[in-house]
Amino acid sequence: MNDKQILQAMSGLMAGMFVAILAGTVVANALPRIIADLGASQSSYTWVVTAELLAMTATVPLWGKLSDLYNQKMLLQLSLSLFVVGSLVAGFSHDVGLLIFSRVVQGVGAGGLTALAQVVMAAIIPPRRLGKYAGIFGAVFAVGTVAGPLIGGVLVDTSWLGWRWCFFIGVPFALLGIILLQRTLKLPTVRREVTIDYLGAFLIVTGVCALLIWTSLAGNSFDWASWQTAALTLTGTALLLAAVFVESRAKDPVIPLSIFRNRTVTLTTVASLFVGVAMFAGTVFLSQYFQIALGKSPTVAGLMSLPMIGGLLVSSTVAGQLISRTGKWKGYLVAGGITMTAGLGLLSTIGADTSFGVLSVYMAVLGVGVGMLMQNLVLAAQNDVPAQDLGTATSVLSFFRSLGGTVGVSVLGAILANRVASEMTKGLGQAGIAPEGGGGHAVPDMTQLPETLRPIVENAYGVATGDLFLISTPFAVLALIVVLFIKEKPLKTTSGMERRLAEAEAGATSGADGAGGAGGAGGAGDGVDLSKDGSGDEGTGGSPAVEKEPAGR
Repeated sequence: MNDKQILQAMSGLMAGMFVAILAGTVVANALPRIIADLGASQSSYTWVVTAELLAMTATVPLWGKLSDLYNQKMLLQLSLSLFVVGSLVAGFSHDVGLLIFSRVVQGVGAGGLTALAQVVMAAIIPPRRLGKYAGIFGAVFAVGTVAGPLIGGVLVDTSWLGWRWCFFIGVPFALLGIILLQRTLKLPTVRREVTIDYLGAFLIVTGVCALLIWTSLAGNSFDWASWQTAALTLTGTALLLAAVFVESRAKDPVIPLSIFRNRTVTLTTVASLFVGVAMFAGTVFLSQYFQIALGKSPTVAGLMSLPMIGGLLVSSTVAGQLISRTGKWKGYLVAGGITMTAGLGLLSTIGADTSFGVLSVYMAVLGVGVGMLMQNLVLAAQNDVPAQDLGTATSVLSFFRSLGGTVGVSVLGAILANRVASEMTKGLGQAGIAPEGGGGHAVPDMTQLPETLRPIVENAYGVATGDLFLISTPFAVLALIVVLFIKEKPLKTTSGMERRLAEAEAGATSGADGAGGAGGAGGAGDGVDLSKDGSGDEGTGGSPAVEKEPAGR
C-alpha cells in the first residue's frame, strides 16, 4: 500500500481509537450528576468507572488472539458495533444496574479497538515505515484525552442536552469508523484450522477480573488487609495459575507461552507494565491536583494538561519520523526512559504554590518521555515476532500496560487518600481546628469550603500529589533498566500481512510436498486460495486458505 492508501485506511482506525479514548474520558466530569440523577450510591459510582476498565483490560488478549485467526477488518467493525450498542444502552439507562452493564459492553468494544488498531497498522505498514505514522496515534490520543472532559462538562451544563449525550456523542464517530473501514481497509484473510481455547480464555478473564476488582475496590469498599483482599487475591492467583497450566497444553492457546521465549517480547512487556504505572499516574492525579490544590475549574484543569499531551505528541511524531528515516530505534527508548524518569522526579517537587509555568515544563518533560517509550515498545515487539503472532504480541503489550495503569492508579489512589488525611489532620491541628469525620478521606467540594479551611486542603493535596510522583519514579527507573537490555534489531521492510501471506504460502507448499497427494492430511494444513476478499467473510468450515485482494486495489 502506498502512503495515500495507508492514510485512507488509517482514517477508520483513527475514528475507532478516538471513540475508545472518548469513552473513558468524556464521563469524568459527568459522573457526579449521573449518579445523583439515577439515585445511586458511592459504590455504584466506583462500578460505573471500574466496569468499563475491567472489561477492556481483560478482553484485550482475546481480541489479539482473534486477530491472528480471523479477518481483522471484520473484528474491528464488530468491536465498533459493540461500542455503539453499549453507548446507546448507557444513554437510555434509567437505573444504575443497566448503566453498569452497558459500560461492560462498551469496555469489550474498547478492548477490541485498543488491541486491533495497532495490529492492523502492523499488518499494512512495514516496521521500517511504521514510526512516522505513530504521530497520528499521538494526535488522536491527545485530542481524545483533552477534549473528553471538556466535552463532558459542556454537555452536562447544557440544559437541553444533559449527561446522556456523554454516551450518545461517541456513536456518530463509531458509525463513521465502520463505514470508513469498509470503504478503505482491504485485508486478505489468512485462514487456518482453528481450535478455540475456551477454558484458557475463561480462566484468563476471570483471574484478571478478580485481581482488578481487588485493586479497584481495596482501600475504598474494604481495607487492604481484610478477608475480601485474601479471597480475591487467592482466587485470582489460583485462576491465573490454572490458566498457565491450560495454556501450556492447549492446541491453540489464547496467549501462547512460547511467545515469552522471545527476549524482545518479554522485555517490552515488562517495560510496558512499568510505563503504564507512570503514565496513568500522570494523567489521573494531575487533574485532581489542578482542581483541588490549585483551585481550578474542571474545564481549566483539562486545558492545563495540554503541555504534557503536547510533549507526548511532539516526541512520538519526531521520534517516529527519525526512526523511519534511520531505522534505529533503541536510542529513543533509552532517551524516553531517562526523560520519563526525570519528568516524574521533577513533578515530585510540586506543591500548592507551584506556578503553572514550572508545572508546564515538568509536564512537558514527562509527556516527551512517555511519547518516546509507549508506541516504540510496541514497534520493537512487532518487529521481532512471526507475522502469525503479531496480534498476540501487540495485545499482550497493551494488556500489561493497561494492567500496570489500573493497579497503579488503585494503589496510588489509596496512598493519596491516606497522605491527604494525615496532612489535613496535621494542618487542622496547627490551625487549632478540630477535624470532623476523620478529616480528609472524602473529596472536598472547594466551592463550599470556608476560607479558613481552603489553604489547609490545598496544601494537603499539593504535598500528597508530589509524594505520588516520587513513589512513581522508581517504576520509571525499572522501565529504563529493562529497556537497556532490549537488543536492537534491524526493522523489517515488509508489512505484517505480506509476511503472513508468505508464511502461509510456504506452509501450504511444505504441507503439499509432505502430503504426497494425500490432501495434506496431518501436515501444516495451510492451503492457499487466491480470491477476492469481500468484507471479511469467513466462509464455512475450517479449511485453511489465504484470500488476497486484486492487484489493483
